[in-house]
Amino acid sequence: MPDTIHYGNMMHRAMRGLIAEVLQDVADNGLPGEHHFFITFDTQHPDVEMADWLFDRYPEEMTIVIQHWFDGLVVAPEGFQITLNFGDNPEPLSVPFDAIRTFVDPSVEFGLRFESHDEDDTDIVELPDLDLTELVSTPKSDDTAPATPVVEEKAADVVSLDSFRK
Repeated sequence: MPDTIHYGNMMHRAMRGLIAEVLQDVADNGLPGEHHFFITFDTQHPDVEMADWLFDRYPEEMTIVIQHWFDGLVVAPEGFQITLNFGDNPEPLSVPFDAIRTFVDPSVEFGLRFESHDEDDTDIVELPDLDLTELVSTPKSDDTAPATPVVEEKAADVVSLDSFRK
């Protein structure tokens, strides 16, 4: 039994699960409204599959945009496959969730960043500085509607995983 709880690793799994859930919803229902994604991934990851000419052009990392045209989005427990258009040339990609470095949906100012470290390191998530009194307020209740918390929009905070490292 380990002598510590590896919160960083648990958080990475949870964040990758969120990405998988979002992508599965898009595969099932398409992109809603103005949503679109910028996904940056490590092209050196051993399970990334892409055309040689793309790898030659992006030997370390690549950012893809899922927005207007994409095809064949398939989400699996370990990653996703998608065909994207590169200069009128459709190319299939296979990206494991472990290779993702950033996931951003600029339409709602949401972003995740995964920091890569040696396997012995424990990844810790930096929580953004939030003043909860500014984010949540309860409207006055009236007879027609129950009181529910209202969350006001705030500028996007990209999660960084380095701040709590020893």
